[in-house]
Amino acid sequence: MPAPEMRRIPVHLSTSSVYPEGPGYAFDLAERLGYDGIEVMVWSDEVTQEAKPLLALSRLHRLPIGAIHAPTLLLSQRLWGWDPWGKIDRSLILAQEVGAPVVVVHPPFRWQERYARGFVAGVARRSARSGIRIAVENMFPWRVRGASIQAYLPDHDPTDEDYEAITFDISHAGTAGQDALSMVRGLGSRLAHVHLGDSTGTFKDEHLVPGRGTQRCAEVLRHLVDTGYPGVVSLEVGTRKMDRVQREVDLEEALTFTRRHLSEPGTGP
Repeated sequence: MPAPEMRRIPVHLSTSSVYPEGPGYAFDLAERLGYDGIEVMVWSDEVTQEAKPLLALSRLHRLPIGAIHAPTLLLSQRLWGWDPWGKIDRSLILAQEVGAPVVVVHPPFRWQERYARGFVAGVARRSARSGIRIAVENMFPWRVRGASIQAYLPDHDPTDEDYEAITFDISHAGTAGQDALSMVRGLGSRLAHVHLGDSTGTFKDEHLVPGRGTQRCAEVLRHLVDTGYPGVVSLEVGTRKMDRVQREVDLEEALTFTRRHLSEPGTGP
């Protein structure tokens, strides 16, 4: 009897990777380059906030929406109101409407003390009620005038908290000075989503094309293969200062790198 065929881990493109271009361009580019799907970062562009236009783009380009990234970034604090739970609840509804199995959220900021006190339990309740995995993303300390400050409660690393699901961001791990491979090995079944982007380990949140920094991107990808990771890998690459030609070159390179290392066996879990 032949051995069962190994699952091919899908590679998705985050709409944040084409900023300041919009979601229509992201879907079109993802289809042309051969990505398997899209992660939608909810942003000021109204198309990212509504199921109907997102589903129309998904059908037009034959690309599923694998995750909704809730507007919990510092720059989106006013989007969908000031209530952070309201943002997550609306993101869950949007995920249900477009068929996305994961909602990505950030840990609470230090000034959100009341929200932070009930965050772990609130995430668990909402995930159980909705059937959507709310995957809390690892972040990094901020640097102000050369000093490191903790901007999140209890801190930037959610792996020590009792979350059922984690989004692992390799670039953020590099910025935080953490070892990406060691971190992902420790997550086990809690690993629900992966953001792939490289870093040289500086204090800047670089999100480089994988392979251009110093993080162990290839080894992390091979680890996902070895352990039968059931989710997707979403490319989060910074292209904000590029023209369209260079952006498309970089995102094609990112896809090629990712697919190559997802097709290779690693060295075990």
